[in-house]
Amino acid sequence: MSVTILSMDEIINSICLHMAERKKVQPTDVLVELSWEEDTGYTAEVWVQGRSQYLVESNMVEAILRYIYSEYGIRAYREQVRLELDEEITAVVTV
Repeated sequence: MSVTILSMDEIINSICLHMAERKKVQPTDVLVELSWEEDTGYTAEVWVQGRSQYLVESNMVEAILRYIYSEYGIRAYREQVRLELDEEITAVVTV
């Protein structure tokens, strides 16, 4: 069993790439702020072309899955991705 850990910066990059593709903009045009709250869990606030939208954990995991496949060549499933909070938010991918 192999474990890959994505840093907070890589999670933000994955969301930027994912949203840029969906909104047909450049990844540099996307701003992302990650957060964790007891009531809502992991979320990402995303700004594209002056508009804000919130992504829930499942949307974040979708972006992470696409990123690890394109950047690392790792094909994983939702059940294999776990978000964790220590000093920063990380993604643990176990395949």
